[in-house]
Amino acid sequence: MIRHAGLIARRVGGRWLGALIEGPSGAGKSDLALRAIDQGFRLVADDRVLLWASGGRLFGRAPDTLHGLIEVRGLDVLRAQALPLAEVGLVVRLGIPERIPDPVHEHILGLSVPALTTEGFEQSAPAKLGRALAAFDAAHNRRI
Repeated sequence: MIRHAGLIARRVGGRWLGALIEGPSGAGKSDLALRAIDQGFRLVADDRVLLWASGGRLFGRAPDTLHGLIEVRGLDVLRAQALPLAEVGLVVRLGIPERIPDPVHEHILGLSVPALTTEGFEQSAPAKLGRALAAFDAAHNRRI
């Protein structure tokens, strides 16, 4: 399955755990990914993500033609050091979040993945993603 999204990952518990960033064109997916990379995340995919399920977990990677590339709006498409793949531990929807939302899950390829909504251009968004990845145990669909 291919999704119009970005995927970034961070080391959590000794493994690369990813945040799948979704939103309409111009919502800030690549901008959020770029800022998160500057805060210790790694690029997996920008613009298109190939997703598959294996062993009860969801994984993603960039299509071969887009691997290692990220669009920096107003500048160009640039090369970036990228991971070959990552487990998807969180779905990030760009939009206006509720103040304290109830837990939400997105169902992708028969798997339930924790989801949250955040504003893509909000300065604290990369920090929120890091904390959210640490707070959810995606393999067991529960908060830690």
